[in-house]
Amino acid sequence: MNKLIIAALLAALVALPTAFAAEKQKLNVVYHVSEAEKVPFVLNNIQNHIDGVGGPDKVHIVLVVHGPAITAFNEVEATEKVRGGLAKLKDEGVGLEMCGNTLKGFKLSLDELLPGFAVVPEGGVTKIAELQSQGYVYIRP
Repeated sequence: MNKLIIAALLAALVALPTAFAAEKQKLNVVYHVSEAEKVPFVLNNIQNHIDGVGGPDKVHIVLVVHGPAITAFNEVEATEKVRGGLAKLKDEGVGLEMCGNTLKGFKLSLDELLPGFAVVPEGGVTKIAELQSQGYVYIRP
């Protein structure tokens, strides 16, 4: 009888990691950038994050942009590195959110930015707080 109990316990222990893996949910992460000079670094961090977890199907990432960082995403001023990095992240399903207050403050419209952004009318920092209240992990490189 003891051998039977031990065998059952061992079988349960072997199955345990698989059960936990099936239960594991996608991690939700919000990246925050407000400084133009940090934009290439942040885009690279996001790509490294996606690659590090095994692909875009393993994580849900939202990038929230406000303040002077908007200039790095301006269609006219964007570098090729930013253009390419942002396009790839967009294709991988990264949510791109631009602060509505920043758009107004910099007198820009969404169509003057690189494609893919949605406007956050209530403001970027408000969106970040909302996502954090929903359990998103906050990262500001």
